[in-house]
Amino acid sequence: MPSPPLVELKNVSLAYGEGSERMLALGDATMSIDDGEFVAVVGPSGCGKSTLMKLVTGLLPPTGGEVSVRGQPVTGPIKGVGMAFQNATLMPWRTTRDNIMLPLEVVEPHKRRLRANRAEYIARAEALLASVGLGGFGDKFPWQLSGGMQQRSNVCRALIHEPQILMLDEPFGALDAFTREELWGIMQALWLERRFTAVLVTHDLREAVYLADTVYVMSRRPGRIVKVRTVDLPRPRTLETTFEPAFVDIVHELRERIQQEHAE
Repeated sequence: MPSPPLVELKNVSLAYGEGSERMLALGDATMSIDDGEFVAVVGPSGCGKSTLMKLVTGLLPPTGGEVSVRGQPVTGPIKGVGMAFQNATLMPWRTTRDNIMLPLEVVEPHKRRLRANRAEYIARAEALLASVGLGGFGDKFPWQLSGGMQQRSNVCRALIHEPQILMLDEPFGALDAFTREELWGIMQALWLERRFTAVLVTHDLREAVYLADTVYVMSRRPGRIVKVRTVDLPRPRTLETTFEPAFVDIVHELRERIQQEHAE
């Protein structure tokens, strides 16, 4: 018997407010994410992409439908989640290494083990920094790092406690094009090495196709899933891949579906 999806949303809706002020942010959203899958969610601004992430992680309860993780209904914030946002939000008074190790101070079982096994955890943080090209930068403060380096640190912080699900809410959106494309390669390499489950919210269709196994397209508010596109391009993908006809065709296909939402 096949194992259930890691994450499943069945006919999920979410409404804010009461009475005449009630607003449906998400309507009848259904999606399924397998263990180790990299999923991207795209769609028009305000369509509920970030709301979807909050529902998956249990930060918001659905108004209707059901969210489940490993076959169990989600009734509150779930464990084993790492999150990286558009703003790196690194604490300026902590070194890069100490910023990355922050989840270890609050997430069990690491919180219990940290004091007695600090050297082991420092080595883990240093190895993670090295894997994203920041070897030797652990003692630097955030203000001594470029925007791209801060965002690499942000991703390391989200992964240090080895979460089962990594939630990425436009983590590269504020960066210049060259830095953003460089980080696509770094994120793909991390995923290929560690095979965590990832959910990426992005406005960048090239980014979605470069990184994801499956792309979900959402409608205008109230957000619904209006297209599911499997990205059956070989990995590892490179910047050269983004110019190949098969890649470009998928990007155009997604763009056309989103443009339909704007036209309707």
